[in-house]
Amino acid sequence: MLPAATVFHFPWEIYNGAVQEGESVRVFGRLVCYQPEESRATLSAQHASKEHHVFVHTLFVEPFNPIIGAQYLVLGEIEKAEGVGVMVRARVLNCVDGVNVALLQKAINEQRSFFRERDDAAQPEHAT
Repeated sequence: MLPAATVFHFPWEIYNGAVQEGESVRVFGRLVCYQPEESRATLSAQHASKEHHVFVHTLFVEPFNPIIGAQYLVLGEIEKAEGVGVMVRARVLNCVDGVNVALLQKAINEQRSFFRERDDAAQPEHAT
């Protein structure tokens, strides 16, 4: 049986407890740092005048050609890591430079709304 499909999470949701260890996620951000000796990349995203960072373990996607400043999309699992707290263990790391981030955020919110409505419609109503 295949695992459940991953869910898009905003970078600022990774550290606020919305995502549990072992959970599969999709997250995006601008590559601001790559440390090949540690197999670690750092993605960054702006939200509400604050910059949020997501640490990505890149061992499973190496070698890759990092482009500092480019937008990346990561598919992976959440894990705890010493020194950084929460990290995404990347299974897929794609450069998506040129993507309209505002439109991507809107699409993620629309998708969440659709899934909520679908789940609500599937719930049987209780007779009172």
